[in-house]
Amino acid sequence: MRRFVPYRSGFLKEKKNSSRKGAKTLFAYFFFKDAISGWAQSNIIQVFLFCILIYNSTTATAAGYVFDYNSNCNRAYQSYMSLHFADGHGALLNEVTTNPYNLMATYIADYEDCIVLLLNCDKEEYKRREAHMDQRLKLLEQGDHNSPWYRFTKSGVYLHWALINMRMGDMYHQALYFRKSFLLLKENKKLYPQFEYNAVFSGLQEAVAGSVPDNYKWLAALFGIRGSVRKGTSQLEAFVNTHNAEQPLYAETQLYYLFTRFYLVADQKGVWEYIANSRFANKNNLLHTFVKVNLALDYRKADAAIETLNAAMTEPEYKNYPVFDYQMGMALLCKSDTGCTYYFGRYLEKNKSELFIKDAWQKMAFAWYIAGNTAKAEYCKKQITQQGMARIDADKQAEKFGEKNIWPMRKLLQCRYLTEGGYYSQALAVLNIIDKASLTNIADKEEYCFRRGRIYEETGNSSKALEFYQYTIAAGKNRHEQFAARAALQKGRIYEQAGSNQQAMASYKECLAMPEHDFQNSIDNQAKAGLNRVEGK
Repeated sequence: MRRFVPYRSGFLKEKKNSSRKGAKTLFAYFFFKDAISGWAQSNIIQVFLFCILIYNSTTATAAGYVFDYNSNCNRAYQSYMSLHFADGHGALLNEVTTNPYNLMATYIADYEDCIVLLLNCDKEEYKRREAHMDQRLKLLEQGDHNSPWYRFTKSGVYLHWALINMRMGDMYHQALYFRKSFLLLKENKKLYPQFEYNAVFSGLQEAVAGSVPDNYKWLAALFGIRGSVRKGTSQLEAFVNTHNAEQPLYAETQLYYLFTRFYLVADQKGVWEYIANSRFANKNNLLHTFVKVNLALDYRKADAAIETLNAAMTEPEYKNYPVFDYQMGMALLCKSDTGCTYYFGRYLEKNKSELFIKDAWQKMAFAWYIAGNTAKAEYCKKQITQQGMARIDADKQAEKFGEKNIWPMRKLLQCRYLTEGGYYSQALAVLNIIDKASLTNIADKEEYCFRRGRIYEETGNSSKALEFYQYTIAAGKNRHEQFAARAALQKGRIYEQAGSNQQAMASYKECLAMPEHDFQNSIDNQAKAGLNRVEGK
């Protein structure tokens, strides 16, 4: 079938796309299918679009380009932000037939590329779409340079492709496009300080820049980028609180706000309450479903993740997105349910990206290992080294496991996933079976103390949690397991929540000073964000 992308005043016909199957990723985020639908397959529609192209080519010099966020653009934007791509295409098609010189349609079209590539993380799809950035920027250049939308939309396109290149593992272009986006927005804020939409990207960029680890500060300084997690999040919060879902760019600002508040400000409880009270996710908005389930899994709410996914399964497009299979697999693994292997397997079958392949095989190996099925566990473990790429932390850690001829302690592993699912009483019951004195492996001692600390923290016993976190640090501060670093990170969060900022600062610095360890990028980013929060208090 043919794919169409808004370009110049109308739609530019592109090469045939023989494969529209999706794959995954995590914005955070994973792995999805491109949902271009049947309207573009109709011969009648193709003839109609061809007529539009002819019309545009003969009248392009007769009208001036404008930035008009009208009802068609809003419908397209809302549709893309809920993964209803066919509706979005229809709205933009209607717009270019009635208002062919509206550059806002060109800008809104970039959201489809951004969302599809972030969720699919499919390199073949990326190759088919990557030229769209320059095409759209070239057209946006024709817009009114005195409009606040001119630099803003160009900044938005660069930001989209910075995020895309981050997911594709291209750090050079990620940094290059982020800098261009940052500088364009900086200039726009100087020229139009009252333009309220500046806050959408400014808040995100400032929050992200504020979480840059110390070893990358030189790069941020070279680019002239400074940031503050709290200031950036506050900008996003102010925008969300003064706008509504029907206004321009609200949908993405809400997601940026939830992301920064949850992961960078570490206000997980507040974000979860916000989602629950606002009825954030519903089965008709699969992007919201994806985000809510991700947050649920990271906030130890496996039951809520399962409930949300079950409610969304009736959506016709649900089956197109392998990411939901991965998420369901994670939620069931937290319950020690071997049914998770069905969903991980289905994810591996459908997904087209390089990410989370090794991780999914490791999760299946762990599920069978916890259940006592050694043969299936060993088979899955063998696949880890034979499939996928080790580019992200999860896959790197999985590969390390696959290369070693050892297994973790079964009960500690089960306790880990029960805790991550929010099943604290069951996790503690499993942990109580273990005789700490019998643990001869230092790594097992580290993990035992850390798991007990996490359970105490989550059940409100901060003093006991700090005690066991300190045991963890003492045992592992000079080792390469993740537990000592995570214990220092959690100590910092406990002290921060209690208002003990100096102790929080010391704990975050202690975390960042740990030797190389598993999940270092993720842990360091969280510690840096915590340090950024408390340093300004």
